Amino acid sequence: MIAAWLVHAYTATGAILAFLAMRAVVLEDYRTAFFWLALQVFVDATDGTLARRARVSQRLPWFNGTKLDDIVDYLTYVFVPAVIVWRAALVPEPWTLIVASALLLSSAYGFNTATAKTSDHFFTGFPSYWNIVVFYLLVAGFSGVTNAAILIAFAILVFVPIRYIYPSRTVTWRAPTMILGIPWTASLLVMMWSYPAVSRSLLWASLLYPAYYFALSLFLHFRIRAK
Repeated sequence: MIAAWLVHAYTATGAILAFLAMRAVVLEDYRTAFFWLALQVFVDATDGTLARRARVSQRLPWFNGTKLDDIVDYLTYVFVPAVIVWRAALVPEPWTLIVASALLLSSAYGFNTATAKTSDHFFTGFPSYWNIVVFYLLVAGFSGVTNAAILIAFAILVFVPIRYIYPSRTVTWRAPTMILGIPWTASLLVMMWSYPAVSRSLLWASLLYPAYYFALSLFLHFRIRAK
């Protein structure tokens, strides 16, 4: 039982990381903010494996670890990035509330649909990777209008029932997806460290992995529908 509680405590540290990221955002220290968010992604990527090994659902059946995970994920993948959109002035000022609301409300819907995660380990609708989207917009330096259009487009995709791969759990092509994710993660860390002086060639090269992710997701989605 102690091991199960330790896993839940590990998951809950994501809320602390969200607070640290938020504090950095308020101070306009975006590099530090994304460092804390990246650390939470690591926690999120590993706590599920630990939970299964510790058999937390069997040892603590009355404690809802999934709900805890969703709360932390909403804070770090959605709420903090929405605040960055505002604080970093990524969109024109008159549109800030509209765009931030689009992120917050679309993801509130996405997190609470019964099919948000399928039994065969896919996400349904854009899986609210706002931390990644906002990071790219921050380092790319697009115009505010372009940023707003991109963010609204992704918010709409939350409602479109396309299956997106769950990198660590979708069985099909999991090995190449995980392997290709290693240099991509490294490129994000390098860009994070060098911000605001980010290499443009590294920025554009790093987009190959998101392109692969979306292409594979669409391919598998239509292949499953065709069966």
